[in-house]
Amino acid sequence: MLNGLVEHQHLIRTLIKRDIQERYRGSVLGMSWSLFHPVVMLLIYTFVFSFVFKARWNTGSSDTSEFALVLFPGMIAHSLLAENLSRAPSLVLSNVNYVKKIVFPLDILPLAAFGTTLFHSLISLLVWSTFYIFVHHSFQLTALYLPLILLPLAFYCIGFAWIFSALGVFIRDIGQVTSILSTVLLFLSPIFYPVSNVPERFQVFMYMNPLTLIVEQIRDVLIWGVEPNWYALALTTGASIMIAGIGFMVFQKTRPGFADVL
Repeated sequence: MLNGLVEHQHLIRTLIKRDIQERYRGSVLGMSWSLFHPVVMLLIYTFVFSFVFKARWNTGSSDTSEFALVLFPGMIAHSLLAENLSRAPSLVLSNVNYVKKIVFPLDILPLAAFGTTLFHSLISLLVWSTFYIFVHHSFQLTALYLPLILLPLAFYCIGFAWIFSALGVFIRDIGQVTSILSTVLLFLSPIFYPVSNVPERFQVFMYMNPLTLIVEQIRDVLIWGVEPNWYALALTTGASIMIAGIGFMVFQKTRPGFADVL
């Protein structure tokens, strides 16, 4: 699994670069859209949740922009996972020409797709950081822990992408499943609300969601200035590595049948 990443790193970078360029090819603003989109969304979240719904997080703060600032990191984490889930079923199907080339390492397609979504997520995070500094005139030093928290999210994205891209070749309904799954994850993750708002008897099910601990820890280091819960982070990282390993195994076991089906 790791050999493919090291061996084909140049090819992965090339695929990521090509994917990003193709997304904006022919548009007037080009790559500027990757910056324009999160700016608009952050402004909309601030207006709708802070001024229309007058939503407040459970902190007792009267800051009108607080809810949007707390909401947006959770949305970034969800978007990173959801976009990989939505793209996964068609990754192999849309690259039939690579399937017919015996020497092409098909297992790097999910890695390249993750790299593209990570690029856009980092742009969104940059926009959020700029807005946060503008509002609070400071930045939490605990934000330096963010790469450690994003690591298990990366393993989840790639692992699930391997699983669903392989299954998508044989079962075309997988695309519908991942679409529903992305919506379920959006509302059953602590994105629009803290876990403490969920009735205690249901909280155990919330923590079965792979996004729950990640979203909470992202907020801890970026907003509340709290160090990661190392036990929870180790648990999440271990689970994500296991998912990545299972995903890689599923992909490699089903790979010989791709050419016959396509």
